Amino acid sequence: MNFDLTPEQDQLRDAVRALGRRYGHGYFVEKAKAGGHTTELWHEAGRLGYLGVNIPTEYGGGGGGITELAIVCEELAAAGCPLLLLVVSPAIAATVINKHGTDEQRKRHLPGLADGSQKIVFAITEPEAGSNFHRLGTVARRDGDDWLLSGRKCYISGVDEAGHVLVVARTEDAATGKLKPALFIVPTDAPGLTRSKLDMEILSPENQFLLYLDDVRVPADALVGESLDAGLPALFAGLNPERITVAAMGAGTGRYAIERASEYTATRKVWRGRSIGSHQAVAHPLAHAAVQVELARLMIHKAATLYDAGRDLEAGISGNMAKYAAGEAAALAVDTAVQALGGAGMTTEYGVATLLGAVRAGRIAPVSREMILNFVAQHVLGQDKSY
Repeated sequence: MNFDLTPEQDQLRDAVRALGRRYGHGYFVEKAKAGGHTTELWHEAGRLGYLGVNIPTEYGGGGGGITELAIVCEELAAAGCPLLLLVVSPAIAATVINKHGTDEQRKRHLPGLADGSQKIVFAITEPEAGSNFHRLGTVARRDGDDWLLSGRKCYISGVDEAGHVLVVARTEDAATGKLKPALFIVPTDAPGLTRSKLDMEILSPENQFLLYLDDVRVPADALVGESLDAGLPALFAGLNPERITVAAMGAGTGRYAIERASEYTATRKVWRGRSIGSHQAVAHPLAHAAVQVELARLMIHKAATLYDAGRDLEAGISGNMAKYAAGEAAALAVDTAVQALGGAGMTTEYGVATLLGAVRAGRIAPVSREMILNFVAQHVLGQDKSY
């Protein structure tokens, strides 16, 4: 069992950390409050090869795996720049297309995903069904050689920044008449596809949207894979990378908050010239949060290692555990940092309260802590399915 990164991974971590710190949390907050996007950071990360670390070299990527992409997600978050679209575009969309797309789809989309010139967002969640693909209401039906997509999606991240959206719909199996999932790469400017921005109590430069698909027509080659049989494997292909990279972003955010609080408490002096961090009532909660973040990082490393080794079932268990642990640890770390800083913790200047909404959302999305506990109870503890 080896807990050390390879020399190349260490170099990647150092380089991404340096890039993130050059922009910093102030840049992230400024963009979010102005209604802008972190375009400059995204393009520079793409130019330097960090967005495509998990994409094969033949398509312009780094040829690494989810381990490398998790490093990118964590280090940018640890610099105060947690970029949600890293999860959506390189982790989910690139993985799905690379593993289950056609040769033409790989050639068309992966180079742009690798260098950051293209973004593909992901649309599965619906107002009624949530992310339960068995009950999705978005339907795709054939019309000659084309497909027509109709339905609604919600909480779809970054549609305003992306050229395409990966839509999960249900199609009818001609042999059985049953509905089965299928994925389609849909241009965000396609006729019949409209969006409405959701107002969220989260400070983020990445927006959330409702999507409406009203007989959106796409050609046959928009279907991911060679046939409808690719739908279910393609859908599941994106789940483990999503959970692992979301967890990495949470762990990085936790590290950032603890670092900010530790710097403050080590230098802030109020009583008899001693730093407030010398008091256990201040130091112990921060130390506890640091332990929880480090435990989450270990599970993230395990999950990514298993995934990159092709051990999908084990990676699914570890990935869900990592997401749970990181979500809890990030929320604890940010809340503890705010408390340690006192009134300063609630100011924009000190840069921790600005993350409260995001880390709270991390306990809900992309899968809630309760559904992870259901998963663990069923698949680890052998309990009957409860839902």
